Amino acid sequence: MSESPVRVLLVDDEIGFLDVLAKRMGKRGYAVTTAGSGAEGIQVLRGNDFDVAVLDLKLEDMDGIEVLQIMKKMVPDLPVIMLTGHGSEQAAREGVKSGAFDYLLKPCALDDLLDKIGEAAAGTAFSQNETE
Repeated sequence: MSESPVRVLLVDDEIGFLDVLAKRMGKRGYAVTTAGSGAEGIQVLRGNDFDVAVLDLKLEDMDGIEVLQIMKKMVPDLPVIMLTGHGSEQAAREGVKSGAFDYLLKPCALDDLLDKIGEAAAGTAFSQNETE
């Protein structure tokens, strides 16, 4: 029996980044669903099951932390990885406090993101940032 692919929800309002990331992950066997806004991400989550969500912290329509909190209410066990740029590591740490699995700084290497998704999907590791 073959393993089913890891189902990933990508939420980011940078559509070019989203498309490239989804294509690259798809080629590596991930089942990727994209959402171009926080509201769309929440809508998609309502009707589908995912193993991991990757959520940009800075969205045009909603605050990433707010989206995270809604997602955690909807699916408490869903591991959410925050992506952050713009020097907002502090906000990403807030995300971890709000239930995010971990965060990565954008731009991040695809392999780093896939490693983190693998950890989150396996549920093996706890956030390395929890010790702070």
